[in-house]
Amino acid sequence: MSEARTGTDHYVDASTQPETRGIEVIGDSERHGRARDLFFVWAAPGVSILNFTIGATLILLGLEIWQAIAVIVAASLLWVFPGLIAASGPAAGTSGSVVTRAMYGIIGNKLFVAFVGWFIGAVFLSLTWLASSFMGADLLRRIGLDDPVWVPIGVTVVVSAVTVLVAIFGHGLILRIYPVMAVVLFVIFILVSAFILPTVDWGYAAPEPLGGVALWSAISVGFTILASTPLSFINSPDIARYLPRSTKPSHIAAATALGGALPFIVFTSVGVLLATGLKASAFDAGIDVALFDLLPGWIGPLLVVGVIVNTIALNAMTTYTSSMALQAIGFRLRRIPAAIVVGVVGTALTIYLVLSSSLLEAANLLLQFLVIVSGPAMAIYVVDVLRRHYVYDGVDLFDDRRGGRYWYTGGWSIPGIAALLLGGLATAMCLATDVWAGPIAQALGHVDLSVPVGMAVSAIVYAVLSRTRLGKEGRL
Repeated sequence: MSEARTGTDHYVDASTQPETRGIEVIGDSERHGRARDLFFVWAAPGVSILNFTIGATLILLGLEIWQAIAVIVAASLLWVFPGLIAASGPAAGTSGSVVTRAMYGIIGNKLFVAFVGWFIGAVFLSLTWLASSFMGADLLRRIGLDDPVWVPIGVTVVVSAVTVLVAIFGHGLILRIYPVMAVVLFVIFILVSAFILPTVDWGYAAPEPLGGVALWSAISVGFTILASTPLSFINSPDIARYLPRSTKPSHIAAATALGGALPFIVFTSVGVLLATGLKASAFDAGIDVALFDLLPGWIGPLLVVGVIVNTIALNAMTTYTSSMALQAIGFRLRRIPAAIVVGVVGTALTIYLVLSSSLLEAANLLLQFLVIVSGPAMAIYVVDVLRRHYVYDGVDLFDDRRGGRYWYTGGWSIPGIAALLLGGLATAMCLATDVWAGPIAQALGHVDLSVPVGMAVSAIVYAVLSRTRLGKEGRL
């Protein structure tokens, strides 16, 4: 069996000390907290300028205000999926990157976590650090520090360092400070929204009203961009795993889903309204620059603080869970050194994007391609927790011997791997982006059905194959 199985010493999950626990199984005596604590943990990352950016994109696609908000509400319903899988954390007492061994097998899961888990983590680390880098650099430019290379790099490095520090202190600190972060961010972004509202064109009409296939293309592409956010949080079990085993899954699902969905709806809708009052040249300059130009001078620094706090909230969580993913892959690293490695990789990717793209371009393209892996992976996870009724044995998940419960076929779960590959292929064939349009998307006039089709294919393939001998646990 692998070395990291259960915590042998009693561990105290406190906010005042670095968390040394990694993927080890959490004993019942060490469990604590309530499901409702998760609400603010998920709300803080959602109060984001990235939501402003995504909302503005819907207007750029040619949608009317009511159409854009309807798409936002529809996409917000997908937050139920991170909620549903979150309860597998306390059920197994370990991280989601270990629980997925039940879906992909001991060896198959290593590749899944390495490519799928790390890809999702890297994208969100870079996107949110990118936002803070652009806005921090723009603020410094306005006070005279305008080096186009070293200023954004400097902002990225400073924010990254603070983010990794929070991830090092881990779960206890996250539970303690995220409620405060959520309140601070809500106040800042509501204040910013109040100054945006007078600029809104409430009678806005798209320059060229869309209809027919063109309308459905815009709606579907917008939905795909929005859907990538909730579908990417396959790490929700990691945050919930310290909860007592008796905590109701429905309560965990509700707190996680509502915490993510409510700020998602509010601030993405504000981004829609913001875009109605902007000229085309403002989009060319960037949403971050446009915001600064709309706001009184004294609010600009406050907005940058909000962006940086939100960046730390989202990326500290991502770095924290990605550090455990490194352990689940098989790297013999303690969680704290693993968090530092994750931070260095994310920082390097962010610096590359800072020097090569705009926030709007980077966000839209990366979020669309993200669903190729995040949608199928989320669908498989949801099917698995529902068919098992949240029954996972944490000790069995660490049994990596041939013939162990999750060894399956030579260390691979054929149902999980097949569902992931076929779902990803179906997603890619239905995806419509500026640089790639799958054959199905092209045949439909660039209508993007990647999310529903990819998730449906993965869910059906996994559910069917899991009932055959290929899904029999413990095979050699």
